[in-house]
Amino acid sequence: MDWYEIVLEVIDMRSFSNLWFWIALAVLWSTTSHWVLGVPYDMVLRARRHGGQSQVDLETLVRINTNRLLHIGRVSGLWLLGFTCFALTGLGILGFYYGVEFAQALFLLAFPMTFVGMLSLSTAGLIDADEPSEDLLFRRLRKHRTITQVIGMTSIFVTALFGMYQNLSIGALGH
Repeated sequence: MDWYEIVLEVIDMRSFSNLWFWIALAVLWSTTSHWVLGVPYDMVLRARRHGGQSQVDLETLVRINTNRLLHIGRVSGLWLLGFTCFALTGLGILGFYYGVEFAQALFLLAFPMTFVGMLSLSTAGLIDADEPSEDLLFRRLRKHRTITQVIGMTSIFVTALFGMYQNLSIGALGH
């Protein structure tokens, strides 16, 4: 056995039957729901409980990340939108028209993240426009996190259903 055969034997290249895909899906969504506009959510909770320097740090980090997101959106937003649409369309066609399972898996990871990206840009715009008070800032960050978690749960559910369908249909064809 050469090195390539060993790697392919250890790492199943079919995405939905591969444990690493499901670990990556879980890590993607747990990380995405933990970082709200680039701010770790434990920092939000600490600022809410203790105030003081934690609150100042939170407001500073939110302002920095909000300005960063809005700058990226203004400078290269159309290019990013075009590239994202191109990549998702390519993955969708490869995955669902031509039946490439790896493209299906990447599409199911990337497509819901576009909604999180749009939500982040929207929330950043609201925060920048209002310069919210402490209470309103906490509510906006909490709402952003809750919507992100709903998107994540929906994504995991749809991906699990599709993955089970793929595994059962491929298993039925194999026997």
